[in-house]
Amino acid sequence: MMEAHPAPPPATAPPPATLLTVARATLRDWLAHHAASKGAALAFYTLFSLAPMLLLVLGVAGFFYGEQAARGELFLQLRGLLGNQGAQAVQLVLAGAHDREQGRLAALLAGALLLLGATSVFAELKESLDLIWQVAPPKHGGLWELLRTRLLSFGMVLVLAFLLMVSLVVSALLTLLEHYANGIWRDAAPLLALLNGLLGFAVITALFAAIFKWLPRARLSWRDVLVGAFGTALLFTLGKNAIGAYIGNSGVGDSFGAAGSLAALLMWVYYSAQIFFLGAEFARQYALQMGSLRPRPPGPPRAPPGKL
Repeated sequence: MMEAHPAPPPATAPPPATLLTVARATLRDWLAHHAASKGAALAFYTLFSLAPMLLLVLGVAGFFYGEQAARGELFLQLRGLLGNQGAQAVQLVLAGAHDREQGRLAALLAGALLLLGATSVFAELKESLDLIWQVAPPKHGGLWELLRTRLLSFGMVLVLAFLLMVSLVVSALLTLLEHYANGIWRDAAPLLALLNGLLGFAVITALFAAIFKWLPRARLSWRDVLVGAFGTALLFTLGKNAIGAYIGNSGVGDSFGAAGSLAALLMWVYYSAQIFFLGAEFARQYALQMGSLRPRPPGPPRAPPGKL
């Protein structure tokens, strides 16, 4: 007589994740992935990529709306992000890169270097995001992988230009609304300021969503991407005020003399990179614990074929 084997214990679902467990895992992985050193590398690439990247953005947006309108809206958005000192530093860098006179050959070489420089910061971002998502390196790298990375990075530059154009249109609509609202409702200014703030938050969220969706080689659902982008934008919005207050009150820019604006910009990019990587870790942990990548309990065992 054959002995009956005991039935396996029923599969139990993993304990439900909470925002607290997601936050703990986010901070743990943020420290484990050495965000401080990666933020320094990203700040270095950003410093040398900022001028060519913004020149490309202005070129694309200016083609549709005019260079002056695009430049004015760009500096308005930068002033809201970086403060007056940082925005002035970017303006000086752009002015120096824009006013150089070049011959035809020099212009072609400058155009190639412009594309290379503009995409370097997004290429560095892609490498960092692949590390955060623990994506295995491609089996067949080489030239194709390099071209793919640069094409994706150039696509991110086009996304920036598109968001700038959207911001231009919405800002024009808000200006028109303010013109009519002031004649009807005297207290319309706070509401319009709130709408402008929501516009900036939406632009930042859309940019982070595009980066999380298309830059890393990990496949993410749009739900995970949007939740992660929203959380990153929220962290970024809260953090930029703290960074601006620290840079403005500590006098760190004044200690560098003539290079004070550039030093303040570099420090702002470095601390912003820490917030971005923290948000990327949050997006990953949300997907793993509460999103589409969370482990699910196995279903009931299926009957063998031909048996009921």
